Amino acid sequence: RQALHSASDYLPSGFVHTFAFPVAMSLMSRDDFPLPLLGMVHLSNSVEHLRPIHYAEPLTVTAWAENLAGHRAGTSVELIAEVSTGEAGADAVVWRGRSTYLAKGVFLPRLDRPEASGPRPDFTPPPPTALWRLGADAGRNYAMVSGDFNPIHLSRLSAKALGMKRSLAHGMYLASRVVADIVVNRQEPYEWTIDFDSPVFLPAAVSLSISDTEGDDGYSGSTFVGWNQRSLRRHFAGSVRPLPA
Repeated sequence: RQALHSASDYLPSGFVHTFAFPVAMSLMSRDDFPLPLLGMVHLSNSVEHLRPIHYAEPLTVTAWAENLAGHRAGTSVELIAEVSTGEAGADAVVWRGRSTYLAKGVFLPRLDRPEASGPRPDFTPPPPTALWRLGADAGRNYAMVSGDFNPIHLSRLSAKALGMKRSLAHGMYLASRVVADIVVNRQEPYEWTIDFDSPVFLPAAVSLSISDTEGDDGYSGSTFVGWNQRSLRRHFAGSVRPLPA
């Protein structure tokens, strides 16, 4: 499966996240935000891309946090960002993203922690459709584009200072790259989700499999999974689905 990208006046979904993210980050950096910003680990994303977004449109970003919850490894929180145009009414929202983060090792009082889950089920990788080779500078390069300068992504030394063995790739970089391979100039509304199972430590080689599904009316969505070819450890999995127009 090979994605052919051509120039377009409409914004990729992952790019929309990059200019919505600083608004969410400004919320997380407030003095009254209950979790530390540095060292946050990305757990999952779900996005509704409600219509094509032209690069010249004036856009407004609104962000808020909800669902603070105990996690077996710390405390999780959901950050929601909505991107709107200047139009009036409910149709003004053109993109909505929900990102779940984990403050690892941070246990807040009065939040119940779920019991540790059982052993992770064995993962049998499908035949790969692509292989990504990511250099040690992949985190720094994406930080320059996205504004996400979390030290766990920037270098081995800064990542080790926050308890990581090496720097790791941004979850949104991985998500943006695979969604861009699937959604090539797609004009109808769609949604996509991704769950992160294990970090991609840099440098890395990530095997990827994308599978398309055909329904009675044609294309009905895609699923994808990425993993470490050597250890067979799954890094992420998700899907892209059309939304009703």
